[in-house]
Amino acid sequence: MSEADGLRQRRPLRPQVVTDDGQAPEAKDGSTFSGRVFRVTFLMLAVSLTVPLLGAMVLLESPIDPQPLSFKEPPFLLGVLNPNTKLQQAKRLYENQLIGPESIAHIGDAMFTGTADGRVVKLENGEVETIARFGAGPCSEVKMLLSSETPIEGKKISFVNDLTITRDGRKIYFTDSSSKWQRRDYLLLIMEGTDDGRLLEYDTVTKEVKVLMDQLRFPNGVQLSPAEDFVLVAETTMARIRRFYVSGLMKGGADMFVENLPGFPDNIRPSSSGGYWVGMATIRSNPGCSMLDFLSERPWIKKIIFKLFSQETVMKFVPRYSLILELSNSGAFQRSLHDPNGLVASYVSEAHEHDGHLYLGSFRSPFLCRLSLESV
Repeated sequence: MSEADGLRQRRPLRPQVVTDDGQAPEAKDGSTFSGRVFRVTFLMLAVSLTVPLLGAMVLLESPIDPQPLSFKEPPFLLGVLNPNTKLQQAKRLYENQLIGPESIAHIGDAMFTGTADGRVVKLENGEVETIARFGAGPCSEVKMLLSSETPIEGKKISFVNDLTITRDGRKIYFTDSSSKWQRRDYLLLIMEGTDDGRLLEYDTVTKEVKVLMDQLRFPNGVQLSPAEDFVLVAETTMARIRRFYVSGLMKGGADMFVENLPGFPDNIRPSSSGGYWVGMATIRSNPGCSMLDFLSERPWIKKIIFKLFSQETVMKFVPRYSLILELSNSGAFQRSLHDPNGLVASYVSEAHEHDGHLYLGSFRSPFLCRLSLESV
């Protein structure tokens, strides 16, 4: 082979050419060297993240086993339900002195609430006094009426939630939200859609306990009617309120008080108009997208979410939209009070009316709120 042939077979060195603007020229396919490096790096990063993610999705067990649930289209937020900012007129009370004061009661001018850290506190003249304590360790000033270790019709009580008492003090109606999940697992209970909740009746004289309703999906708030002829039960997961008759011609019967609510109901309390206040910490937007409605028919997505994320992490993606709904004595929507961004009243669980004000409980916030009904 001649010297000339050898020179022709060698690849000539390509000089680095820099344009006037200091940039490397594009290749024939329109890419630059730095662009190709970026794409390769991005692809490697995507693969490094995707492979462990897919492995976790396949190998990890989900803590929930949800079944598909079907909902009607949520009611449009129009008319009585039209969004407003009326809850933002509320004033925060005892801020950073309470932990999740979910439910409220008044005796005279003194206010009482239970908190997420297992206390029952008295709130008066700006002071917080602990009058009872539950949970780990010794309980103080507590009389046990019913042990959670005692099976009721074959099931132990695991998640006692709300109660309502007859005026003579003899009957206590209360909800056991689940025999599987406990309070700290409330989000797992909602997302799984477990139907093992019950409404129970306790007779303080005979000490007898009866199951009035079962197979409920997260029975939550409970409230006797003014005539004490029926009990309302919020079935949170299903966005509806059931009614059970405890006296009168329909005693022992049950029906639907209101369904397809614009949010997921928590506690129910009487209003001075003869109806009921219902607290909702999460709404079903329409127009808009209700994430819980979307996920209800896609249980496989729910499984994946809780394989990868904790309840606390998932709660960060739940909109902080608070809604209070006033129902008539027949279940019709009368008025609604909103805090669309949870700026003042966040995660509202109860609206308790007293002396011209609504006191707002919350299962997460470190405060109570007070709203003047005259102002709204």
